[in-house]
Amino acid sequence: MLMTYRLMVLSLASVVFAGSACDDSDLARRQEEVAEAGRAVMPFDLEATTHVFHKRPDGGLQTVLADGDDAEQVRLIRAHLSDEAARFARGDFHDPAMIHGEGMAGLHALVMGYESVRVEYREVERGAEITYVSDDPALVEAIHEWFDAQLSDHGRHAVSSVEAR
Repeated sequence: MLMTYRLMVLSLASVVFAGSACDDSDLARRQEEVAEAGRAVMPFDLEATTHVFHKRPDGGLQTVLADGDDAEQVRLIRAHLSDEAARFARGDFHDPAMIHGEGMAGLHALVMGYESVRVEYREVERGAEITYVSDDPALVEAIHEWFDAQLSDHGRHAVSSVEAR
């Protein structure tokens, strides 16, 4: 009986470990697919920039920064985020859907509730940022889910504001 129990525990541990390895492999494959799709949508170099996501009680702040003093990367970041902010304010989330997929967490709610989300663009040192603000708790949650999905999908190219400190 004890031997059977040990075999069951070892078998279960093997399944959990194998599942974890598959999850890591699947995540790495997903991140590479997102990076490839991102290259078609985002004009700046993902290897030379970092996305920073900061959740706030009323929404969130998305920042993209050049990793160095590359003026061309800064220009490309600013042009892209300026355009994206204008699109998002109109409820056009086509670019994130192209990169992350139509089923991206939070995306449907943002498309449907865009009129209740204030979207503002601002230039910052080495890049730009977009602020998302809503009084609707469901939309704030959608923004947070959307940020989480981007953090996961962008992998090493993205950090939460907590990690950036």
